[in-house]
Amino acid sequence: MNITRAQQIAQSPDMKNVTYNGKAVYIEHIDVQTEMATIHFLNNPEKQQRVPISQLEEH
Repeated sequence: MNITRAQQIAQSPDMKNVTYNGKAVYIEHIDVQTEMATIHFLNNPEKQQRVPISQLEEH
C-alpha cells in the first residue's frame, strides 16, 4: 500500500478491508516520515503494532 492511500483509509469513517500478513487490521495512525503505520488486529484490538506501510494490503 502507498502512504497516500494509507492516510485516506486511516482518516475515513468507513471500515476498509486491510490486512497485514494475511490478518485483518485497523489502521490507527500513519507516520509519513518513517513510512510506518500503527495498527491493531481486528481480533485483538488491545495489541497495537507498528508496521511498514508497504506491507499493508487493501482488498
